[in-house]
Amino acid sequence: MQPLLADAAARATRYLVDLETRPVAPTPDALAALESFNTALPENPSAPAATLRLLDELGSPATMGMAGPRFFGFVIGGALPATLAANWLTTAWDQNAVLYRASPGVAFIEQVALRWLLEILRLPPSCGGAFVTGATVANLTALAAARHTVLARAGWNVEADGLFGAPAITVIVGGEIHPSVSKSLGILGLGRSRVVKIPVDEQGRMISEQLPPISGPTIICVQAGNVNTGAIDPVGEICRLAHAAGAWVHVDGAFGLWAVAAPSRAHLAAGIADADSWATDAHKWLNVPYDSGLAFVRDAHALQAAMAITAEYLPTQSEFRNPADFTPELSRRARGVDVWAALHSLGRSGIAQIIESNCSHARRFAERLTAAGYEILNDVVLNQVLVSFGESERTKRIIAAIQADGTCWAGLTVWQGKTAMRISVSSWRTTEADVEASVTAMIRVAQATR
Repeated sequence: MQPLLADAAARATRYLVDLETRPVAPTPDALAALESFNTALPENPSAPAATLRLLDELGSPATMGMAGPRFFGFVIGGALPATLAANWLTTAWDQNAVLYRASPGVAFIEQVALRWLLEILRLPPSCGGAFVTGATVANLTALAAARHTVLARAGWNVEADGLFGAPAITVIVGGEIHPSVSKSLGILGLGRSRVVKIPVDEQGRMISEQLPPISGPTIICVQAGNVNTGAIDPVGEICRLAHAAGAWVHVDGAFGLWAVAAPSRAHLAAGIADADSWATDAHKWLNVPYDSGLAFVRDAHALQAAMAITAEYLPTQSEFRNPADFTPELSRRARGVDVWAALHSLGRSGIAQIIESNCSHARRFAERLTAAGYEILNDVVLNQVLVSFGESERTKRIIAAIQADGTCWAGLTVWQGKTAMRISVSSWRTTEADVEASVTAMIRVAQATR
């Protein structure tokens, strides 16, 4: 066991070091080599060292350099040193983070991490919280609590009686709702298509004046961090209007919720703490390893009512919080330990520094690309930059050429009818030098592409 783990650590370390110099996207040869995995199922055991060697020699070159400093294709953070190390240790612990009596150590650490998260995100300290896979399941979890509450107010127990015959729930969303929220609504039986969509402004923010009259069980889903522009809905004003009518407000804040942790960005998220539930990711701006999502609900009892589980064989009686009472899963890994490691190693100022730095880098991208004669489509308020290189087909060709160049990697999007390259700056590893190398390559490739 010890030589094998030492070999794994050496290979992983070498992989991370090589990210600085290798192309961000895998080469065609590396992708072709993946076919070597496509063999018959072995009849007999193999030496673990040989298995690891194959994974590294064939698998590592075929990965996208998401953990490196010049991957800007999605809102993806790298893994901080403390969080990667904690993740390895937690994997060695191999704890099922389900109940306090079954795994007291990780249950306790997760509870501390939850308290710290509520502090850094400036949410009510009495909130209930859940460590889940990502923002999709975080939205699902929080919206299950919302569904529970709005139907309970109407005298209906949805966990016991389901949705057949239940009072209708009106769901109001912005015109640029993220697909993860739509997916969550579909899974919960609230419908992807039967929502009421509110118009958005030129940055993708919901126009609060367009909210319809609200009556009966109602859930309003707002957005903190438009996936294209980074813009944040006027959450405070929407909460004021919604709560006056008895509606529930949920915030999809996969990355934008973290703006409150940065002094220069916090004003963008004014009023977010007035909502009823929130979903975000830790594997984005907190830079912990995949996968790590977070759900928070102002009424902890509503979250527990929607998620709790009991069975004769489970030791659920405890003086301490049982994690499984707040998550969709029963069995799951101890994701909260990685989060605790990030918060402990960074502290309040370290988290703010990452966000401030990423936002500064995004502005630098916009400045350099504007100076080169290309159009920035959005107000660069957070870490998102949308750039058009001209007409749609030309922009697509340039994006493909930038991806093939290998210096950096940014993705294609279509936003409000315009084709653009989307630059998302989210990694703790990205430096000013990385930005300069990347934007210089972008301009060089764009000028050479006809």
